[in-house]
Formats: sequence, structure tokens, C-alpha cells
Amino acid sequence: MSENKEKKLGFGSQLIIENPVFGLYLGICSTLAISTNINNAIGMGIAVTIVLILSNILVSSVRNITPDDIHIPVYIVIIATLVTIVEMTMQAFTPDLYGALGEFIALIVVNCIILGRAEAYASLNPVGASAKDGLMMGISYTVSLFVMSLIRQILGTGVLSLSNPLTGAEIFAVRLIPESFVLSFMTTQTGAFLTFAVLAAACAAYKNKVTADDKGGK
Repeated sequence: MSENKEKKLGFGSQLIIENPVFGLYLGICSTLAISTNINNAIGMGIAVTIVLILSNILVSSVRNITPDDIHIPVYIVIIATLVTIVEMTMQAFTPDLYGALGEFIALIVVNCIILGRAEAYASLNPVGASAKDGLMMGISYTVSLFVMSLIRQILGTGVLSLSNPLTGAEIFAVRLIPESFVLSFMTTQTGAFLTFAVLAAACAAYKNKVTADDKGGK
């Protein structure tokens, strides 16, 4: 997105238009797999955001001294090191959340969002701009996970709940839909794909509307 267009759009519009999951179709596998409840969404979103910001900063810092023929392996080593640190930290301080996310924490290394932003943005831009890009992409990814998880959790279980990631203790649990009206398939792969399709279509419709309004204003 151009700098002039960024100034015209609000923060919320940028999150939708440049959304990595529903707009750029990156990181879909992890989004579909772990978006069963908001605890998983928040935990994975924070982990990915941390890795995105730090990897963008480090990639931008070494971009001028990294030979072109080995830049991808260098980026992967940087990302893998950061993911290992995040994984060990979660295992030590949030064991319940770490157990729920399982192997998907380690798979952050090959998350298309992180390597994609390192290659497409951080490797071409200064540190400050790269850090901002990592934060924006991380927030967008977290919001995507949260919205998908919220829809699937409420429709699939009828209950909105949140637990403390440090202790696993339940913070609150509210039944919003009676058990007899729960759509249990929303907790399965079918529900994941259906929710993704609806949200991606809504994101595309909004993007088309913004594009049409932008052309009409010229």
C-alpha cells in the first residue's frame, strides 16, 4: 500500500485491506487448525507478533551485509532462533497454553507471514519501518485468529470463556447459546473452512468497496 493511501485510510481499514490471513491468504493452515477458542487465538497471535517484529528488525539490520545467494537461509536461521526462544519461554511460563498449541508453535518457523514479510518488506526497508510492518501484520494476524475463534467457539459450544494462560484457571465462562441450538460442526474442520470463507469474502468485498470509492474520488 502506498504511503498516500495509508494516510487516507484509518487503522481499522488498513487491518482489513492488508490482513495477512483474509486479504493476503498467508498463514491459513495455523489459522484453520487452532482457531477453536479465543485462548489459543490470543496465545498464538502474541507469539507470532513477537517473532514478526523481532525478525523484521533483525532482517532489516543485516539486509545490507547479507549476500543475495544466501539471504533466504539467513532469514530462516533468524526466524528459527526467535521461534525457539518463544517456544521455550511459553513452555516454561504458560505450559497449559503451550500444550494446547502443541506443534504449531514450532511451525511458526515456516509460517508464510513471517518469511513473506522478511523477504518482501524487511529486506528492502529500514529498521523502524520494518518494526512497524511487523507490528501491523502481527496485530492483523491476531485479530484474524480472534474473530475466527470467537465465531467458532460461540457457535460450536455456545459458551464464551477465557482462561489465565499462566495458571490455566478459568477467568470467566458465559453460555450465550442453549445447548440444543449449538452448531457442533463449527468446532470441526468444516466449521473452520466455512468461517474462513465467509470472513475472506467479507474482507474482499470491503477491499473492492474501498478501491471503487478511491477511483470514484479521482
